[in-house]
Amino acid sequence: MPEVMAKRCTLFWMPNLNYKIWAQGKHFYVGDWLYFVYNRYQHNILEVNKTDYERCNSDHPIRNWTRGAGRDVVLLNQTKHYYLIDGRGGCRSGMKLVVKVEN
Repeated sequence: MPEVMAKRCTLFWMPNLNYKIWAQGKHFYVGDWLYFVYNRYQHNILEVNKTDYERCNSDHPIRNWTRGAGRDVVLLNQTKHYYLIDGRGGCRSGMKLVVKVEN
């Protein structure tokens, strides 16, 4: 049986990039991870529900993936949609990403 390896995807988390286009055609599986590189003084990474994602609402995050270094990992450890936004205002400038994780 072939070995299956988790993949790492690096994202430069900044305003005015289209992360929807970035995610198109990519397949994510349990065990993969996203490596975010960003300005820690201006941005963060929050996981929210679909409604809060659509509204860019950061008031009730499911999880704050920010660890403070501006180099943070989001481990995709469940089959689900991950709704990720910048909770410091960048969401309205396009800093939002949906990742569908499969088995």
